[in-house]
Amino acid sequence: MTATFQFGVILNAIFFLFYGFQSLNSQMMIDEFKRFGMTDSQRKLTGTLQIAGSAGLFAGLMMPVIGLLAAAGFTAMMLVAFIVRIKIKDSVLQSLPSIIFMLINAWLTVGFYNLW
Repeated sequence: MTATFQFGVILNAIFFLFYGFQSLNSQMMIDEFKRFGMTDSQRKLTGTLQIAGSAGLFAGLMMPVIGLLAAAGFTAMMLVAFIVRIKIKDSVLQSLPSIIFMLINAWLTVGFYNLW
């Protein structure tokens, strides 16, 4: 496992941990999920999955199969996020984070697969 890969895992996990807690607690994220056309239950599920996935990425540093599942889950989540952004006609700039995080997590998925 390279230092670059470990750094990518840790940084990605921190971002998703932050966004998971924001999804559960931030009024701005509550408003964003409403704008996305999503329910309160979907927002809470998304936040909980982001926190669990973040834990999975950290655990993947010791058990790559768990990291593989977490990174693959985040890749799928970010694909759905991108589709939602397109559906509500967000700009390319607004959609860019979902694309970037989808690509990062696809890279992590391949990396964890190679470690497993």
